[in-house]
Amino acid sequence: MKKNKGFTLLELLVVISIIGILMAIGTVSFTTAQRKSRDSRRRGDMKAIQKALEQCYAVDGSYLDELPDGGSVMSCTGQTVMEVVPVDPKNSDPYEYDDDSYSYDEDNDKYCLCALLEVTDGGNASAAGAGGSCTFGAGTYYCVSNQQ
Repeated sequence: MKKNKGFTLLELLVVISIIGILMAIGTVSFTTAQRKSRDSRRRGDMKAIQKALEQCYAVDGSYLDELPDGGSVMSCTGQTVMEVVPVDPKNSDPYEYDDDSYSYDEDNDKYCLCALLEVTDGGNASAAGAGGSCTFGAGTYYCVSNQQ
């Protein structure tokens, strides 16, 4: 009697299914880790911009009317306070500093700057800025505001 050595079709299907399930779990975990990493960088970028704006306030006695585009130099009265304004880590586009994300009052002594996060419960969105508040969704945005 000859004995066949090998795997049955059922055994192969079970192994392939287990490998597929493990790959799906690994992919989801990796994607979540990437999002959290990019959000951490966004928070760091916002803090760096906040520090540069505070240096402007120390030099000029007021904050900038308008933030420079990402990748450019931020300077106040000819003094460079940030060599390269950071860009969004996901798509390398500049952070959008339009009227909705960077606001300041008439005297340029208050501001509110926010960045959209990918992980929805990681933001603070409670920073007080021009007019006393930021109008961004709680938990979705990370905001910084004037420290003076």
